[in-house]
Amino acid sequence: MLTVTKLEPQKKNPQRLNVYLNGEFAFGISRVIAPWLKEGSELNQQKITSLITEDEIEKAYQRALNFLSYRNRSEQEIRLNLQKHQIPEMIIQPVLDRLREVSLVNDIEFAQNWIENRREFHPRGKRALRSELYRKGISDQIIEEALQDINEEELALKLARKKIGKLKNLDKSTFQEKMYGFLSRRGFHYSLSKEVVNHLWNELEKES
Repeated sequence: MLTVTKLEPQKKNPQRLNVYLNGEFAFGISRVIAPWLKEGSELNQQKITSLITEDEIEKAYQRALNFLSYRNRSEQEIRLNLQKHQIPEMIIQPVLDRLREVSLVNDIEFAQNWIENRREFHPRGKRALRSELYRKGISDQIIEEALQDINEEELALKLARKKIGKLKNLDKSTFQEKMYGFLSRRGFHYSLSKEVVNHLWNELEKES
């Protein structure tokens, strides 16, 4: 057993303590990890190892909270961010579990919110949305469930109508070529793009 002989607040972060055992510095720890710790407390090696591990989890958790403060993230995004800071998997997994428990990370909600945001501000076809979510580490099952209520024709029309002002004075062939390319780059398949482009061209002809 080793005895805590001194608890000293760290200068840069008073919420962390330097712990001295038997007169020598042993480790640093967040106050929230062991509020019961005081001078005179006795610790065996197993308890010391446990405290250090809990502290590493707490530090990684705070890093994840900061990462989440900018926008919602998928589990994979959080995992990659923590890995970037050389945090081992044995620390990352408990952090993700904790975030899940308090509903700060939820891949189903993430996928739904991502699609809704795209639908509202930057319409994309299912192909593009599927690719974006896949890169975020969302599972195939969650992606397909999130995409099932998407009305691609509605989205394609909404997007194409925003573009039509720049193309309406072109001849039919050029109009079709440019609009096909525009919709294709945003993830809409050819057959749907063809229907939308023909529909819009017919509208332009009626207006002229």
